[in-house]
Amino acid sequence: MLSFKPITIEDKGIITACTYPNNLLNCDYAFANMCSWSFLYNSEYAIADNYLFIRFDVEEKGHSRHNAYMFPVGNGDLKHAIDIIEQDAEALGRPLLILGVTPEAKKKLDALFPNSFTYIKERDFYDYIYLREDLSTLKGKKFQPKRNHINKFKKQYNYAYLPITPEIIPECMKLEQVWYQANKVEGNSEDLFHERHSMIFAMEHFNELGLTGGAIVTNNKIVAFTYGSPINCKTFGIHVEKADISYEGIFSVINQEFAAHIPQEYIYLNREEDLGIPGLRKSKLSYQPVLLLEKNATVKRR
Repeated sequence: MLSFKPITIEDKGIITACTYPNNLLNCDYAFANMCSWSFLYNSEYAIADNYLFIRFDVEEKGHSRHNAYMFPVGNGDLKHAIDIIEQDAEALGRPLLILGVTPEAKKKLDALFPNSFTYIKERDFYDYIYLREDLSTLKGKKFQPKRNHINKFKKQYNYAYLPITPEIIPECMKLEQVWYQANKVEGNSEDLFHERHSMIFAMEHFNELGLTGGAIVTNNKIVAFTYGSPINCKTFGIHVEKADISYEGIFSVINQEFAAHIPQEYIYLNREEDLGIPGLRKSKLSYQPVLLLEKNATVKRR
């Protein structure tokens, strides 16, 4: 049996030693995400037989919770790795549920376990993946509307881009509080509260989590900020982006500035999912992703 332990900041080295070398594009493999959201999902990990295993809780209708798994990360015997987590799930009284299964992972499962899994596409959780160079330069006709927004902002405001440091984190969180109050409505308050909880943890442990961030300042006021962390050696995940929308074009500005300041070793930027929010989906599609990463909820048939 696997011996799982809760994911803590102290586990960053051992977990990223497994995830960084692999070609994992899924934002859920970013250590900062695993750790800062562990309060909600009770995220745990185990290492065995050359594989990293991640187990966490998910909520069903009626608010009952049960365990789920991420696709194992490693270079050993994958069939044995899947058998291990199936045994773990059965010991907990549940069928094996793997979330975030990409088309590549699906092919591997079907080759090893023909006709054994049921797949449910989860469009709201597809990841939007872009070329870093596209978002940093916004070259070409397809990005003309974005350049227009940025130019309009620049004509109205003098601004500076600042990297997030401990000195400006309190000001960033003041902006987040304003954003939170402006966007909180019946039906989303619990989700926003959980996001806020995750952000507070991330800001309090910014360097330990390996986060990088930036902010836009105009008139001595922070009007936008963002942060993220590596998913693998070539892909950087953008976890949070907040702005004062009374400044027209501000999201276009913070998006381009941050992309321009991310180290060039990262070829891809993962701006995560849209959660089925129409405005967010429209915005993320407008940036012309090079890949819309399909994710499936996958259940092993008994």
